[in-house]
Amino acid sequence: MIRNTELMQSLPPAVQKVSSNLKRWGFWSFWSQLVLGIVSTVTLLFSTPALFDKNDRLAGVQFGIFSAFVSLILLIAALVIAFRYGKIGKRVENRDPAMRPKKSDTLQLIRVGLVMNLVGMLFAILGAEALVGLALAKLLNLSPQLIGSDPQQYVNSLDMLIIQANTNTIAAHFSGIVTSLVLLNRISN
Repeated sequence: MIRNTELMQSLPPAVQKVSSNLKRWGFWSFWSQLVLGIVSTVTLLFSTPALFDKNDRLAGVQFGIFSAFVSLILLIAALVIAFRYGKIGKRVENRDPAMRPKKSDTLQLIRVGLVMNLVGMLFAILGAEALVGLALAKLLNLSPQLIGSDPQQYVNSLDMLIIQANTNTIAAHFSGIVTSLVLLNRISN
């Protein structure tokens, strides 16, 4: 039976390079996005009761939470694509060139992953901007007194949780964008 190193040595150098890049960058992209996505999801789950609250003051918060959830759904799709990078990297190692994935199909998958991450990052940024704007408005409307009668006028833990979730999701999508750009650069040349 042929060992993996012997198999890699029998492949052309360009094929070896593509395979190792897809496996390496797919691995790092998948795990970085997964960890950040899990942290964002758990953080965001604590804020879901605000989605169903009928309070008019929560309209901006609800948009922020909705944007964060859309961004997380797109992150899940990007995770699937990042996982596929590694699988494609293994298929590239096939000795039969006819059985290897086409370069154009691989580049198209990377582009789809890039678009998923860009759109997901856009939604996360929109949600974070809305929430940071609301938090800033609350802070600017505070009077110099120490005790206020309305607790809704203060920046609270819910605001900060949603901002944190969006920030982690932005970082996760950024990781996917970097991976896609690196792979496009290394594979298309």
